[in-house]
Amino acid sequence: MRDELAKAFHDTQSFKWDPQGGFKLASGLTSPFYVDCRALMAHPGARRLVARLAYDALKGVHLDCLGGLEIGAISIATTISDYAYAAQPSRDWRTFVVRKQAKDHGLGKLIEGAYRAGDRALIVDDVLTSGGSLLKAVTTARGAGLNVTHALVIVDRNEQDGRRKVEAEGLTVVSLLTIDDLMRHQAGRK
Repeated sequence: MRDELAKAFHDTQSFKWDPQGGFKLASGLTSPFYVDCRALMAHPGARRLVARLAYDALKGVHLDCLGGLEIGAISIATTISDYAYAAQPSRDWRTFVVRKQAKDHGLGKLIEGAYRAGDRALIVDDVLTSGGSLLKAVTTARGAGLNVTHALVIVDRNEQDGRRKVEAEGLTVVSLLTIDDLMRHQAGRK
């Protein structure tokens, strides 16, 4: 299934490689890789692959809820939660989203969704590069009383020491693919 997901990245044009010019990352650094999980998650077949791989990878992890930073984590958490609920054995994983900043109206919450203090929570993200967005979501979730011990990403870029930084905060990182998986599939297409 990992090969199917790598193929889906290429089929949906959600992975690009430009060793000459590269792509500017959120950190301001340049990388030869561009991984667009929002485009990937716009395709139902690709969403199903992500959900199934995540469900299989999380079988031994005890969770109550999952979520991450807006916008990217919303479709990932929802897709995994829906799949887990319909799977056998069924898992009732509620979802939440961590805002980048609190709303200035209503309840002014940083986290929206179905969670309670003490819940065992998984933080999801599309891509792991420096670990910054994952760690921001973890800090906010822990600040709300959630017990966060695991993080799941669709692709670990193996750049900027992101995995080490996240693991240094006491998290187990689960990645469905790495940049090497995407590059192997890229090489196989030529």
